[in-house]
Amino acid sequence: MITYVTLQVSSEGEKASEITRRFKELGFETTMGSHDFAYKWKEKFVTPEVVINFVDKVQSKLNGCNVLMHFATIR
Repeated sequence: MITYVTLQVSSEGEKASEITRRFKELGFETTMGSHDFAYKWKEKFVTPEVVINFVDKVQSKLNGCNVLMHFATIR
């Protein structure tokens, strides 16, 4: 399973390089194309509750950065 994140950044927010650093600390890889970041789950199957808890963690890590995030998890 992979969780993809697409970002919208603000000129009033944190620099893209700092946002990328934070995502990498959480285990994300940068991507090219439709999504900006990808998190490859080690487990074969992850419940929706686990994904939601992970999204909460990402939100906490990016708190104050003034970004909008779109998450999509694919099996």
